[in-house]
Amino acid sequence: MIYHVLWQTVMVVHFLVIAYIALGGYLAWRWPRLIWPSLGFAVWGAIQLTGVVECPLTALENWARERAGARLLEPGGFIDTYLTGVVYPTRYLTEVRVAIIVVVAVSWIGFAVIRHRRHVAGKSQTSIA
Repeated sequence: MIYHVLWQTVMVVHFLVIAYIALGGYLAWRWPRLIWPSLGFAVWGAIQLTGVVECPLTALENWARERAGARLLEPGGFIDTYLTGVVYPTRYLTEVRVAIIVVVAVSWIGFAVIRHRRHVAGKSQTSIA
């Protein structure tokens, strides 16, 4: 029972991490310090897409699934199991990846614009006083 709860918890955390990779830059518009974890998670996500290293969340989920007697994740890991072919058709994988890259890039560009505007506004406030 504990392993079943563990792999399901890891699955939820994995969804949250992927959502944060896509949307973390937008959160940084309001809370600027969140840009650093957003950048870190995005770099990690890009590394994961290369297949060079296994995601530790995937490894932990598979470990718990095995002990719970459940089937392991698909060979492509979390994304191939829960997203590709489920949330979007497999034939659109490239388009989905490009869309996510655009969403992330827009969030970072927006962050830079907002930060610049705040900096300029801060300078004009201090020059008035």
